[in-house]
Amino acid sequence: MKLNGSDVIMECLLEQGVDTVFGYPGGAVLNIYDALYKYSDKIHHVITAHEQAACHAADGYSRTTGRTGVVFATSGPGATNLVTGIATAYMDSIPLVAITGNVPRGLLGLDSFQEVDICGITMPISKHNYIVKDPDKLPDIIREAFFIANEGRKGPVLIDVPKDISAAMIEYKKQKPKKIVNHNPDTVNEEIQKAVELIKASKKPFIYAGGGVVSCNAADEMAEFVKKVNAPVALSLMGQCAFDNTKEEYIGMLGMHGTKTAALTLSECDLMIVLGSRFSDRVLCNPNTFANGKKIIHIEIDPAEIGKNIDVYHHVTGDLEYIIDKMTSMLQQQSHPKWMQQVKKWKKEYALKMAPIESEDEVLPQDVIQELDKLTKGKAIITTEVGQHQMWAAQFYNFKCERSFASSGGLGTMGYGLGAAIGSKLGNPDRTVVNIAGDGSFFMNCNELSSLAKHNIPVVELVFENDVLGMVRQWQRLFYGKRFSQTDIERHTDFMKLADAFGIEGIRITKKSEIKEGLKKALSCGRPCLVDVVINKDINVLPMVPAGADVSEPIMDIELT
Repeated sequence: MKLNGSDVIMECLLEQGVDTVFGYPGGAVLNIYDALYKYSDKIHHVITAHEQAACHAADGYSRTTGRTGVVFATSGPGATNLVTGIATAYMDSIPLVAITGNVPRGLLGLDSFQEVDICGITMPISKHNYIVKDPDKLPDIIREAFFIANEGRKGPVLIDVPKDISAAMIEYKKQKPKKIVNHNPDTVNEEIQKAVELIKASKKPFIYAGGGVVSCNAADEMAEFVKKVNAPVALSLMGQCAFDNTKEEYIGMLGMHGTKTAALTLSECDLMIVLGSRFSDRVLCNPNTFANGKKIIHIEIDPAEIGKNIDVYHHVTGDLEYIIDKMTSMLQQQSHPKWMQQVKKWKKEYALKMAPIESEDEVLPQDVIQELDKLTKGKAIITTEVGQHQMWAAQFYNFKCERSFASSGGLGTMGYGLGAAIGSKLGNPDRTVVNIAGDGSFFMNCNELSSLAKHNIPVVELVFENDVLGMVRQWQRLFYGKRFSQTDIERHTDFMKLADAFGIEGIRITKKSEIKEGLKKALSCGRPCLVDVVINKDINVLPMVPAGADVSEPIMDIELT
């Protein structure tokens, strides 16, 4: 049947199971938004205050539901406002489809009003992108975009649609989505067999897991694998909800702000089993000394990551869920009582602990996040901005459920979290969603409080207010002679008046004794809520491994005077 291009876009989205999109209208996408009006009973559109937040919302929706996020934006500045969100998704391997409008084909390349080469701009930060120049190819381009976004290592794909394409009459015939197969079992089974033999021979195995476990929904399989191997587990930032943090095997994060226990375990293990994690610089710290003399098995879907940052002894390339399940079935129950007892001793000895700086009633981030953990039973969806608060969330919230954590790991995008919280709540309406922010990040996206209010999205926006850019200031303290250049922000904003201006609930916490009741009120109010948590500007994130130092040598204390 013949449909106009905009209706074809809607039908193709429905083919892919899309029922929620995020975006912001404009001239070049008027045809698409007209179609959205007609399809409003099938596709729910959520407008944000800024296109970047719409992209982050699609990203958060994807991370916490396992479905592909979709975002719309107009041409020119609308499209370029998506760039940071697309790059964020690209660095963290998040499946996302961005559909932008552009000027009609006849005006392309003429510096027309609101024209920009968004495909050229996003080429380095997307898995693939398209500009549609043949209307008959539009349906297959959309289908292919969703396939590419989800096949292999996942990531964002952009489709740029000139305005005359979105108005053209196109032949449309409904199709089922193409099935994704991520490896050849015959080939990968040989690699798995060798990995199993290495695990059997190990006396001190150590499992390190990342976002790949979450991406392929393999948390349950990983839990069984951990039991079978009988090994301690550390997680990357991206892998925070890949394994129940309350289990005795869990020893915290590994890397720059990881635990001393994880660092010691790495130093003393004889086999490191890496599940769905690339070796980023924040984990390696010093690639020349990382895991020296240890055998490493790297299990990863992207062959380009094998040996990219560090040499490994053996690797298995393919779908993680299949590989973990296969290894578990091939292994007999392993037992390492002395090793596990030693790790347990380290875990107790080097437990993370903050101390007050000025008074016993001082608000500590650890106390706030641990109380939040208790009140939500470790089952909330936590999104974060980027900075000290991001690390505190990963250190002190005990994640129990998969797809419960959304944070910008690779790009480190300040301003990510509130948009991600919007997408997370809309994708998971029955779950509690809390965005943990620092005031530096908050000022990058506080306009999205208007989006919470407009759509009445009951997200808790928890802001640690210390009037500084805490993480940057921490580096200045350690490595720049305490020259705090431009990190004392002191914007003199009354957050409670701001909450009132946006029409949302406002709660301020200034004392330790106020934490529990303040959080209980925020979590139970049933509407958007801003919680202003006032903390000391000299609180630091510890442990911390300085750049270039060995991961086993973290700084455990920082002199404030």
